[in-house]
Amino acid sequence: MLSEADKQAIVARVARVEAATGVRVVTAVVPRADAYPEIAWKAFALAASLAALAVVVVDAWRPSWVGATATLIHVMTVLVAGAVSTACAVFIAAYGRLFLHAARRDTETRQCAESMFLDHDLASMPARTAVLMLVARFERKVDLIADRGFRGRIAPAEWSSVVDATTALLAQGEPAAALVGGLDRLEALLRDRGFSAALGSTRLPADAPIEATGA
Repeated sequence: MLSEADKQAIVARVARVEAATGVRVVTAVVPRADAYPEIAWKAFALAASLAALAVVVVDAWRPSWVGATATLIHVMTVLVAGAVSTACAVFIAAYGRLFLHAARRDTETRQCAESMFLDHDLASMPARTAVLMLVARFERKVDLIADRGFRGRIAPAEWSSVVDATTALLAQGEPAAALVGGLDRLEALLRDRGFSAALGSTRLPADAPIEATGA
């Protein structure tokens, strides 16, 4: 999903954030946060309904068409329309997103980020100051999980400002550029809130972006 150049750019930017703030930062990119099986059914139902409506209108206009052959044509029209719409929803992301409710998208993206945070043991970091920034490509959604060490120092609205800025960048381009821009905003926020690396402290090498297969 990410080119080697993209990965290197992200790793370098993560390393700079960690060196400046002392915060552990991990980035991740997933194709989609969930399988969303309802998208295919919604796409089929919409197209089939519209095709059925068109058939009714045509029959009312030309009643002489009604017959055994016409009935078969009508059924095939409805089924083909539904199948084409389903295929488009599966293979064309922009079309599939039309059938995805925003609340479900946000919930699944958050759950994916939380699961990834735990799966990679980020809650075990010293001082509990680890941050995971996730990009879900299908959803065009960014989420950020920050451990409890930030409580009282960074408000939820401030984390949301980083997420919103990164999401806006994602809408304009590729995940790598969005992540780099988001890391810029993250570093600025952490510095502004007084996070800095202790002199002489040892740091783990910056992690490469996690590229999970998603749902």
